[in-house]
Amino acid sequence: MCMPDDFDAISDAVDQVNILKGKGWDDPSTFDEEKDKTQFRKYEEACDRVKKFYKEQHEKQTMEFNIKMRVNMRKNVRARMGIWEAMEKLNTLVDESDPDTELSQIEHLLQTAEAIRRDGKPDWMQVTGLVHDLGKLLYLFGSEGQWDVVGVCTRFPSISGQHSSAAHEKDTFVVGCAFSDKIVLPETFANNPDSRDEVYSTKYGVYKPHCGLDNVMLSWGHDEYLYHILKEQSSLPEEGLAMIRYHSFYPWHREGAYTHLTNASDDKALAAVRAFNPYDLYSKSDEAVNPAALKPYYEGLIKKYFNEIIEW
Repeated sequence: MCMPDDFDAISDAVDQVNILKGKGWDDPSTFDEEKDKTQFRKYEEACDRVKKFYKEQHEKQTMEFNIKMRVNMRKNVRARMGIWEAMEKLNTLVDESDPDTELSQIEHLLQTAEAIRRDGKPDWMQVTGLVHDLGKLLYLFGSEGQWDVVGVCTRFPSISGQHSSAAHEKDTFVVGCAFSDKIVLPETFANNPDSRDEVYSTKYGVYKPHCGLDNVMLSWGHDEYLYHILKEQSSLPEEGLAMIRYHSFYPWHREGAYTHLTNASDDKALAAVRAFNPYDLYSKSDEAVNPAALKPYYEGLIKKYFNEIIEW
């Protein structure tokens, strides 16, 4: 058994080796080379409960709702707490829309960060992995339902006593223009009033051609919420903020949708989110991590990149 001093020594040695490797944030991931990626994100096998969830989300994510959420965010501080405390608050939650894991949120955050760390990526990318899902705190802050957080629920035990799992992807998308057919289950937008609006239902909607993603409104949820919180209360680089905002924006970074709205400045964001997503998706397993052992290392990174107290 490693004593605390042994752990620190080993951790420092690993970090030094990673520095000597000289890897950049955009080097290809290596931790997932032997994983069968066909076993992840199998939404065609989704249960009816999860499909119903996405139908509700797609019907209710309107332009009007998204404007209201952003106004509320600016007017109201929901809580004041540090990053690690926020992680601990998520420790009893599991993502209903995620088919790949039944681990608590803090374990998924640490798995993501540790995979990035093992690949020798810079510390800002490690800590981005650590915090990337903290926007799911919305579920604890009086959200209107799981649909406006993007798939968070508590872990309900099944009859057998095992934790039940659900299968699906979690896509964010642009509101204020026509819904892309690259969004998962696109037919479920039929009852969204924006799909019949004379402006919002058009290709460009309220936007101009190639206006850039900084100037569009993405569907409200944990990604968008956390992005707006941390761009004001952290020193993460633009690439880290892009990883947070766009990591569920699969219609864009995986399917190539919305190119009529993007511009050259989005190329860097696209590279960043594509570099990040393997760690979000393929680091998931049901092998537990030890938050207490990892806490000292990540508290150092938290202190470096975030305000001591975040206004959520």
